[in-house]
Amino acid sequence: MDFLTLFLLYLCSVLAVAALLCLISGRQESFLTRSVTRASQVLALLIPSQLQRVAQRALHRLFHTRSCLFVVLHVALQAAVFGEYTWEVFVYCWELQFHLLLLLLPYLLLAGNLGCLLLCSRANPGTVTKSNAASLAKVYAYDGVLFQRGLVCPTCTLEKPARSKHCSVCRTCVHRFDHHCVWVNNCIGAGNAGLFLLYLLSLTATAGAVAAVSAALLVRVLLLSSALHGTYLDAQGQEQPVGIPLLVQHLFLTFPRIVFMLGFVILLTLVLGGYCSFSLYLALTNQTTNEWCKSRRFGGSQSHDRPLVYRNIYSKGIWRNLKEIFNPPTTLERKKKT
Repeated sequence: MDFLTLFLLYLCSVLAVAALLCLISGRQESFLTRSVTRASQVLALLIPSQLQRVAQRALHRLFHTRSCLFVVLHVALQAAVFGEYTWEVFVYCWELQFHLLLLLLPYLLLAGNLGCLLLCSRANPGTVTKSNAASLAKVYAYDGVLFQRGLVCPTCTLEKPARSKHCSVCRTCVHRFDHHCVWVNNCIGAGNAGLFLLYLLSLTATAGAVAAVSAALLVRVLLLSSALHGTYLDAQGQEQPVGIPLLVQHLFLTFPRIVFMLGFVILLTLVLGGYCSFSLYLALTNQTTNEWCKSRRFGGSQSHDRPLVYRNIYSKGIWRNLKEIFNPPTTLERKKKT
C-alpha cells in the first residue's frame, strides 16, 4: 500500500472509533462504565502499586484540582497551528493572490476567541455564598425531581438553590451549574455561560477558518499541478495521465506540515462543531449539562420504583432561553414580574 492509502485507512479508523464511542456513550452509558472498570482492574494486576499511586496523584492533580496546565496546552496548540498557518499557508496564499480579508479572518477570530477565553476564565460563574444563598434560592423554582427544596450542601453547609451543584474542583457551590471546564480553568455557571458559548463558537469558527484557507490553498496547488503536469512517463517510457491519487500524494510530499495541520484542524472542527451543536441545544431549551445528564436517569416514562418523570420547567421559549444565557435572571427581576 502507498502512503496515501495507509493515511486514509488510519483517518477512517479514527473517525469510526470516535463515532462508535459517541454512539455507545449516548445509548449505553453503563457499558462504558463497566469497560473502564474492567480495564482498570486488569491494569491494576500489571502495573506496580507504587506506579499506580503516582499515576493516581497525577490524575487527581490534573482533573480534580484547579490548574492552568490545560489552559497553557490550549494556548500552545493554538500557537502551533497559527505558527504553521503564518509561516507557510499565509505566505503561499499571498503569493497566489488570495484576498487579504480571507487570510486575516483566522487572526480576527483568534483574537475574539482569546478574549472570550480570558473573560470566561476570570468571570465569577455564580458562586453560592452565605450572603447570597437565600436570594439565589428565589431565582428558580424547585422542580421536585432533580432539585429538592431544603437540601443542604454537606461541604459548604448552605441550602442549595435550585439548579445549583457543588463543584469538587473549585470546592464551592455554583448557581445554575453546567460543568467544570479544564480548558478555561473555571466552572461554567450562571455568571459565565454566555461567555462560554461565545468561546465555543469562536473556537469552532477559528478552526474552521484555518481549515478552509488551508484546504483552498491545497486545492489551488492541486489544480495548478494538474494543469502543469497533465501527463507523466511510466516505467516503460509511455505518457500516462496524472491521476488524483498521484497529485494528492504529491501534496503530502511537498507540503507535509500543511497537510497534517489541515487534518488536525478538520478533525478539531468536527469535534467542536458537535459540541457546539449540543451546547446550543442546551441553551435553546434552557438546560445545563448537569441537568441533561441527571434527567437521563428518569427517561420518558414512569417506572415501578420511580414514579416521578422529569419535565423541564425552566424553558420559556427559544428566544427567552437564549436571552437568559447572556442575561441571567436575578431575584429583583423575578419580584418585578410577580
